[in-house]
Amino acid sequence: MTQTIRDLQDRGAGQLALGLRERLAQSRQRVEKAPDPQPEGRLSRMVGMTLEAEGIRLPVGGRAAIHTVSGQRLGAEVVGFNGERTFLMPEGRLEGLIPGARIEPLEQSRRIPVGPELLGRVVDALGKPLDGGGPIRTQEEVPIEGRPINPLTRVPVKTPLDVGIRALNGLLSVGRGQRLGLFAGSGVGKSVLLGMMTKHTEADVIVVGLIGERGREVNEFISEILDVESRKRTVVVAVPADQSPLLRQHGAWVSTTMAEYFRDRGLNVLLLMDSLTRFAQGAREIAMAIGEPPATKGYSASVFARLPQLVERAGNGDEGGGSITAFYTVLAEGDDQNDPIVDSARAILDGHVVLSRDIAATGRYPAIDVGASVSRVMSAVVTPEHQKAAYRFRNLLATYESNRDLIAVGAYRKGSDPQLDEAVAMHPRLEAYLGQDRTDAAGFEASRQALFDLISAPSGFNRG
Repeated sequence: MTQTIRDLQDRGAGQLALGLRERLAQSRQRVEKAPDPQPEGRLSRMVGMTLEAEGIRLPVGGRAAIHTVSGQRLGAEVVGFNGERTFLMPEGRLEGLIPGARIEPLEQSRRIPVGPELLGRVVDALGKPLDGGGPIRTQEEVPIEGRPINPLTRVPVKTPLDVGIRALNGLLSVGRGQRLGLFAGSGVGKSVLLGMMTKHTEADVIVVGLIGERGREVNEFISEILDVESRKRTVVVAVPADQSPLLRQHGAWVSTTMAEYFRDRGLNVLLLMDSLTRFAQGAREIAMAIGEPPATKGYSASVFARLPQLVERAGNGDEGGGSITAFYTVLAEGDDQNDPIVDSARAILDGHVVLSRDIAATGRYPAIDVGASVSRVMSAVVTPEHQKAAYRFRNLLATYESNRDLIAVGAYRKGSDPQLDEAVAMHPRLEAYLGQDRTDAAGFEASRQALFDLISAPSGFNRG
């Protein structure tokens, strides 16, 4: 018996020693893999929104916390460096900073919570709730930079997406995974058009990024334009105009990251970002603050590099995945369609929808200028018959518009030009097709059939 007890004791001691050795080896591995401790720095200079630090060594995109006199910690991100000087951009207000303020490096990059718990919520650029609905408890966090997708593995755009707008469904058909620009000046109804899409689209999930807008517009969009039903499948990321340029940029990245999360789970996502211009302006402010020279209308070269980095994250995923169909509003300053951001967006997107101030002045909403708009994937998502009818509609409308002045002064005489006669006779019905009340839904099939019926009318085009 005594020998048996001794054997058990020896065996237990051996197992304990083995366990200690294994734990010691694991601890050693963790220590070896752990990053070297980052030295703390000091705030040496502040000019405008730019903070200069000495003593820290963080990569571009790295995060730090600056200690204020009130004991708070102000988040900041590294946006550049010059020799031993590191340039940071703050995430919040600059109150409480003093010369020599302590700067503490933070280990992880920016990550945000993602999950179905986000549906129906309003969050800021850091993923924190703004709607008073309590904390958002999700099971997963992801970096806001996203992951690149091999363009050769993306599913081609070949299926139409019903956005609930008759003019878009019928004449500028949108495909799942398409990226479009919504070009408009201020006050021509772009927010109302986006709100109509949130109510009437067939997409599974809607992500709305309100970037750099006035606080009143943010509240109005959420409380008045969104209805109860659409709110249940919508995530809103709100970054008002008074936020720092860094947060305005982060708001766009965060909106896209949330859309990617739902796409990667096989859902069809509609991403509405208002606006791409405010994102570009935030990038311009950061670039100019760290000394990058301006190029076109004050926009530095890095701004035009960031636009495709953001836009290319939308679209279809790999085979078997979902899609992100994206609308990016672009503010045409002074209604200038050759504004540098408008011109750049036109080149990198899969189409654009132009809202006209002149059309809005006539009282027709949505004020879509069909002649100036284009969907580059329409031929891939609709039937040849549909495309032929849409072309005929556009031709009739263009004929009327090119002779509008002639008609207005009374110089038009019926019978002098059969094509113009047909355009004049059809014009009231063309305008009626393009107009739509904000509370009405126009499904894809209904929009297409209405187009066929219009074009097949006695004074129209015989599609037979």
